[in-house]
Amino acid sequence: MLLKHDVWLSAAVLCSTITVATGQQSAYTVPGAFPTSLYSQYYNNPTATSAQPQPVISDPVTHEVFPYSLTDPNTIPQNDTVDPHPLPPVASPSKLLEQAIIQVKSISENPIFGANQCARCQASLEAAKFLALSAPEQGSNLAVALCEYFDHSSTCEATYGPLTLGPVLTQVLSYADVGGYDGQLLCAQFLGLCSYPPTLPLNTTGWFSKPKPNPLPPPKQPSGERLKVLHLSDLHIDPRYANGAEANCTSGLCCRENAYNSHSPQTPLLPAPRFGYFLCDSPYSLITATLEAIPLLAGTETTGFNFTLFTGDMLAHDPENQQSRAYNEYSEVVLFDLFKRMLGPGPVYATLGNHDSYLPDMASPNSLGGELGQQFGWLYDHVTALWEYQGWLPAASAESSRAHYAAYMVKRADDLRIISLNTNLCTSNYFNYINTTDPDTSGMMRFLTDELQDAEDAGDRAVWIIGHVISGWDGSNSLMNPTNLCIVDRFSPHVIANVFWGHTHEDQVSIFYTNNGTVMNVETAQALSWTGPSVTPLTNLNSGFRVYEVDSATFEVLDAYTYKSAVNTFSALDSQVQYGPTFELEYSTRETYGGNIPWSAQDPLNATWWQLVTEQMEANTTLVELFNTYQGKSSILTPSCTGECVTARICYIRSGSASIGQENCPHGYGSVQ
Repeated sequence: MLLKHDVWLSAAVLCSTITVATGQQSAYTVPGAFPTSLYSQYYNNPTATSAQPQPVISDPVTHEVFPYSLTDPNTIPQNDTVDPHPLPPVASPSKLLEQAIIQVKSISENPIFGANQCARCQASLEAAKFLALSAPEQGSNLAVALCEYFDHSSTCEATYGPLTLGPVLTQVLSYADVGGYDGQLLCAQFLGLCSYPPTLPLNTTGWFSKPKPNPLPPPKQPSGERLKVLHLSDLHIDPRYANGAEANCTSGLCCRENAYNSHSPQTPLLPAPRFGYFLCDSPYSLITATLEAIPLLAGTETTGFNFTLFTGDMLAHDPENQQSRAYNEYSEVVLFDLFKRMLGPGPVYATLGNHDSYLPDMASPNSLGGELGQQFGWLYDHVTALWEYQGWLPAASAESSRAHYAAYMVKRADDLRIISLNTNLCTSNYFNYINTTDPDTSGMMRFLTDELQDAEDAGDRAVWIIGHVISGWDGSNSLMNPTNLCIVDRFSPHVIANVFWGHTHEDQVSIFYTNNGTVMNVETAQALSWTGPSVTPLTNLNSGFRVYEVDSATFEVLDAYTYKSAVNTFSALDSQVQYGPTFELEYSTRETYGGNIPWSAQDPLNATWWQLVTEQMEANTTLVELFNTYQGKSSILTPSCTGECVTARICYIRSGSASIGQENCPHGYGSVQ
């Protein structure tokens, strides 16, 4: 039954605000009732607090209405049997012979081989490779059988079967050099049976069309005018969220009907609050509450933001067998529509996260050729069409997006260039383990380099790079090879103004230095990356977002204000609908870390400033403890950081590239989750 809600919310809904001396609100408590006027029709009663609202959503690109069965929390689909699952072509006898010779040579020449687990792993990949080449339809069966035999997972069929990762693994085995560098990386990353091979040196000879200018062009002068820019990341909307289900489950994604705690399988020990919990993704109610609070706190109710950055991850953390193309497109449609309607008229510049593809984490390089190279083209076409539909991308940028894995460059009227990257092509996506000795199999680094060169040629000292997966920090997220630091070095500080990531769900920064970070000081600090806090509380975090104040001429960040909502208070809101979550200013970056740094109010919070912050941290470790608190958005579950952790965190801040973080820093302190 469809329920219609055509009236506006009553202006008499109670809410509370706190106003600071400047006249801008520092806190805002949203109404507890769901804003039913957001949608004209619902599949259920949106005013009921026993379940999340289920609006009727229509795709403006396909003009189709998403069925209730797609998001019904009581009937989550177990397998997607509609969408195609492509397989590679069967190899000819000559191809089998060719590959046998190549692989035997690779094994014989690899110095790590011997009587060890790594050797056995790579030899096993050899056997699997020939099956993938000669009988690809059996690749999934092999993956499931080996998973069960080695007790690798409790969900072997669901995870590695022919409707989930089985075809992907079959493709990777068919094209990867499993007896060489590719195989060693696969065995290291996914099975832990090999040590990681050293990062290959990146040969930059001929990579850049021109040398770095010497001397550098003079920097732009500040305008004194400040822009307001919103940074949202990792919303992870969960339309299958089940109010009252187990929020403290012992496996999988909690706050789902099938979630349970092993100590009480039949009765939830902690019923899922309607606004979310620490082990759950974001229900509709948390998403809309966040978007409602943002303009009030930022003071943009009437003006909107100058623009918004969204650094990816729209979908919930569903297992592979519960996802589909339609579920992917549903989340895209819902969130971009809410951004447009609730944040104001400013454009949103978005990037794809690792959870924004089906299957999650996957992106195949065009170099695979044919249908396999284009198997995710449906995603890039759809998401680009939505960005175009919302008026956020001009036609030229949209055309580039379709051709470059939903990566694009847009030049704004104020001359700021924003380059959005698909970082699924430089993280632990299975397809990235094909031909890993090539520093740029996908062409993503070539795309970035060419766009930066165009900006330099045009005299633009105004480029922001946005992506999802961080390039550095502790080195656990991005691929070690190749390092991207050389590109940042080449175009900093005269072209690249800032870099923005998401993915970790935490509040982090990292500095890029000259010469691959061989010397780290205020003279060598070149560029900075900001990692935006997540809206989703998963895992053990508060919900948050950030607002930047940016000079309108230099596009340098002058201050960053991070806001949070305490997830531990959400359960107490379920007994009433008068009040919803309270969002409040957590901290100002300049005020928190710059007290002892001789920096004027108009000087930017750039790489040099953050280098000085790390030097202050070395002298005063309480700054690191404060950074640790804010890294988890002041969650009550954030562990402390003492001893070696202090050294590690400073080192991570100084690691713009994954290889530097892995090689220079103590391991195991990257996350507060």
